[in-house]
Amino acid sequence: MDEPQGPAPRWCSCRVPDDAGGGPRDHRHGLSRRQALGGLTAAGALALAGWPGSAEAATPAKRAGRDVTITVMGTSDIHSHAVNWDYYKDAAYSDSAGNVVGLARVSSLVKQIRRARGRERTLLFDAGDTIQGTPLGFYYATVEPITRTGQTHPMASQMNAIGFDAVALGNHEFNYGLPFLNKWISQMDAPVLAANAVHAGTDRPAFRPYIIKRMHVPGQPPIRVGLLGLTNPGVAIWDKANVSGKLDFLDLVETAKKWVPIVRAQGVDVMVVSAHAGDSGLSSYTGDIPVENASAMVAQQVPGIDAILFGHAHIDVPERFVTNDATGETVVMSEPKCWGERLSVFDLTLRRERGRWKVVGKSATTVNTNTVQEDPALVGLVKKQHDAVVAYVNQVVATSTEEMSAAESCWKDTAILDYVNAVQTAKVTEAVAGTEYASLPVVSIAAPFSRSATFPAGQVTIKDIAGLYIYDNTLLGSVLTGAQIKDYLEYSARYYKQVAAGDPVDPASWTNAHDLPDYNYDQFSGVTYDIDIAQAEGSRIRNLAFNGTAVADDQKFVVAVNNYRQSGGGGFPHITTAPVVYNAQVAIREAIVAYASAAGTIDPKTFHVENWRLVRDGTPVF
Repeated sequence: MDEPQGPAPRWCSCRVPDDAGGGPRDHRHGLSRRQALGGLTAAGALALAGWPGSAEAATPAKRAGRDVTITVMGTSDIHSHAVNWDYYKDAAYSDSAGNVVGLARVSSLVKQIRRARGRERTLLFDAGDTIQGTPLGFYYATVEPITRTGQTHPMASQMNAIGFDAVALGNHEFNYGLPFLNKWISQMDAPVLAANAVHAGTDRPAFRPYIIKRMHVPGQPPIRVGLLGLTNPGVAIWDKANVSGKLDFLDLVETAKKWVPIVRAQGVDVMVVSAHAGDSGLSSYTGDIPVENASAMVAQQVPGIDAILFGHAHIDVPERFVTNDATGETVVMSEPKCWGERLSVFDLTLRRERGRWKVVGKSATTVNTNTVQEDPALVGLVKKQHDAVVAYVNQVVATSTEEMSAAESCWKDTAILDYVNAVQTAKVTEAVAGTEYASLPVVSIAAPFSRSATFPAGQVTIKDIAGLYIYDNTLLGSVLTGAQIKDYLEYSARYYKQVAAGDPVDPASWTNAHDLPDYNYDQFSGVTYDIDIAQAEGSRIRNLAFNGTAVADDQKFVVAVNNYRQSGGGGFPHITTAPVVYNAQVAIREAIVAYASAAGTIDPKTFHVENWRLVRDGTPVF
């Protein structure tokens, strides 16, 4: 149960009002028994992890009769995966590694663990990014928004049914605006936490910072567990249009330094943090914004924390220990892989000493949800909403004259990416008509989000378009000069490794330099240019021209760009400070659907122009 705390103080707001607007020292286990759990049955995994009934669990119990082990389970980055379904393929989800997705799988695993450990010994938390990510999330935010229809959001329904004890906000919770977020929070039974999201210009949290849970283990004095929730400071960049002037996002470390002592002072026995932040200590953005992936920094720099559930990076980190600088104590950390593919499981052993509980043992692991079947109750709970989304994404909107694939879009100018640029260019050109910017040429930026995206020959459905443009970005128009566009392209060209002119042609091996993801490789349409990957970074863009004439440094262009990039995502130069001449909050995916529907036919001959190419020492690669 939640620890009674008396009347909620002014900072302890559970939701934003409708008018609110808008490297650490550690060791990682290698290929340990914990990582091997993914290939076991759930029962086998629980036995190995020291669950009651196993030899490993029984020995400590005999040795220390006053010891009690509690289990904290955790999810993160569910991204509106309710059931094991791929809306883009209209089929059950599967990948080459045998992973499955969805809260319905998580529910079965949680039930199994609660049975094995005892419900009174377990807690269940989440580390954010819940309501965005699949057409299911998009549909109930935009097509039939819960703010208009009064429906309960499918993710709220499932989380309430599973019985989450608390969730932290992720950055994608802010994608659909604060009124929508407020509505979802109001539908949640679990407290929703974000201590470092504060009302703009203040240090007053806009959301509940923490909770205290009292666990009643039979025959034992109550165990009090504190949970502090932290969200990602990148929200200030990525969702600037929704939060600017309304919310500020403070540094995770400084926020934890403030709140952990407050929670500890209330006599908690265990201190847990749920943070929507990776553990690398790095950021994907630049500027005066707190560190993005700061969860391990929190462990190292903030005394008094026992365990951290973290997310955001979409990777599987079964167990990581970080030593706190001030106390020398270790903090156990775990990140479950995204989409419900894993469940983090922390075991915290407490011993009664001098009338107080003391944490004397810490461990963590992740368990693969492919070890269980979907919980039929959770599937049934959202079946009507799921079926509505399946029907929606299968609507035919146009006919394509030929199949188009994104498989080579990371090293060739392809028709499928040109289609995104054609739609963006048309929309921005229409928007600036009749304005002072109407005489400027309009160019467009797009990135290869998914190498598996295809448009089929023949009928094209909404799911085909959603598979091409998988993010809920909106469209803007900004003004850049020729010199700034060249700088921008040089920055984008860091995506390629330097390749000698005589090396074998192997384009797939040339990409993702600096571990840059495909979505951070931007391509321009409307100008022509070569990328010479035999040259050093910063000297690769050659022959930049517009309509056959070299682009002048001071020549101005209106650039169609998505809100993620314009607000600083990826750290590209100039774009965040460029004048914005169009921002009607039009969702790019919806613009593509409308464009295709209006045209009726998608014919690459009408929009595909090979305006850029890879070269080595001036010689084209292809």
